Amino acid sequence: MDYQYIVAGGFIASTLVLLLVLLFDSAAKKKKAIGSLHAEEINNDCAKTSSENGTCPQEVVGTTDIIIVGAGVAGAALAYTLGKDGRRVHVIERDLTEPDRTVGELLQPGGYLKLTELGLEDCVEEIDAQEVYGYVLYKDGKNVKVSNPLDKFGSHVSGRSFHNGRFIQKMRHKALSLPNVKLEQGTVTSLLEEKGIIKGVHYKTKCGEELIAKAPLTIVCDGCFSNLRRSLCNPKVDVPSYFVSMLLENCNIPHANHGHIILGDPSLILFYSISSTEIRCFVDVPGPKLPSLANGDMANYFKTVVAPQVPPELQKSFIEAVEKGKMRSMPNRSMPASPNPKPGALLLGDAFNMRHPLTGGGMTVALSDIVILTNLLRPLHNLHDASSLCTYLQSFYTLRKPVASTINTLAGAVYKAFCASPDPGMKEMRQACFDYLSLGGVFSDGIIALFCGLNPRPLSLVLHFFAMAIYGVGHLFIPFPSPKRIWVGARLISGASGIIFPIIKAEGVRQMFFPATVPAYYRTPPTN
Repeated sequence: MDYQYIVAGGFIASTLVLLLVLLFDSAAKKKKAIGSLHAEEINNDCAKTSSENGTCPQEVVGTTDIIIVGAGVAGAALAYTLGKDGRRVHVIERDLTEPDRTVGELLQPGGYLKLTELGLEDCVEEIDAQEVYGYVLYKDGKNVKVSNPLDKFGSHVSGRSFHNGRFIQKMRHKALSLPNVKLEQGTVTSLLEEKGIIKGVHYKTKCGEELIAKAPLTIVCDGCFSNLRRSLCNPKVDVPSYFVSMLLENCNIPHANHGHIILGDPSLILFYSISSTEIRCFVDVPGPKLPSLANGDMANYFKTVVAPQVPPELQKSFIEAVEKGKMRSMPNRSMPASPNPKPGALLLGDAFNMRHPLTGGGMTVALSDIVILTNLLRPLHNLHDASSLCTYLQSFYTLRKPVASTINTLAGAVYKAFCASPDPGMKEMRQACFDYLSLGGVFSDGIIALFCGLNPRPLSLVLHFFAMAIYGVGHLFIPFPSPKRIWVGARLISGASGIIFPIIKAEGVRQMFFPATVPAYYRTPPTN
């Protein structure tokens, strides 16, 4: 009889233990789902639909004002801002897990101000983000420290550097906190076009169902690898170089809260903190082809060519990171904004416009674009007149130019001026940039204000750029202008012109310097 009680008791105890395990497992999964953006809420209800109807419907039922393709920096920020304005927003993102990327890690002060304007400034809190107060430039054993000109702003205003994935997840969470924002994991395969008007998107859900989502306006923010941009713009992508990145751990950066730019030969080298214990390193590798990562050519190049040019305080950690072999490469793309407006759709973010990442201006441009776009959309109660809306939104392309073209032009010009070159004129231009920033005061403040997105004036950029070139020529002519020095000075001015004027042409001279002469600048909201 005792054995029966023991067996019965053992059975009951085992059952209880099993139930407890299942309960805790369920709770853990629920907690994990919440940490992964409430997966049950944001993913389509395929399992439920399949069990009830046998298959998912072809068209998503519901009323949506705006579809956003992509929930990266641009998409997530836009979703929150539109949702806050009362729009019913449906966001479709390919992967809602936390991104692990080496881009979008530096937000300039100008970008932080735009983030604040959108009400998203808390998204850089509690992610171990590091404040950035300025930059240190190294060249030929010398260095110059320049600070962001932030005297006119509050003490909370500065640049920020962080893990891109943490920042994006914070913005996604904030967007998802609004009841009128739906965030769904899926892959948009194409735009839905009817009679020349974009009516929505074709997409595949996480569980493979092919669906259609419709809305009066579709905004494409699917990043630098966009497969939809060709429908909405005329892309001309240039890849001047590659960035190879590594993560340096448990070491101190020489100048805390400053980005470090080494004008190396042949490569530019960047360092900045992305957390309290990690430093991101980028090495620019010019040319169409990278040394092989697989056979050790890249590691050998880093140890023999790059490492000797790294600041001594970081050399040991740099070599250790090389030996770990965790190097990641990415092409440095630039693509001027060349819109091909279509009723019912709009491009935004890196899908629309890219610049060299050296200046870290991409997020500033995207957030500035969102401020402009949401201000344009705010007075509209009805988005269903696609033709009138398309005509009205053409003003967006002109209104964005002061900020976007200044940052785009500066990124391209600074990269080309900072790169090593065998041309004697460009060597002098590189030295002139370094010396000009060393002057401090209005000279360095003017350039850095442009650099960090605080001065969106293209004319100011052109004046400073040629001031650097003229300063370099003046330096050449001291103590006297010999024929050789005059020739090098002419090469310097020619090189400076060859750098900046093609970029300005690609950006659009009229929109960049004379936006008020563009008719779209004065577009008024259509009457609903």
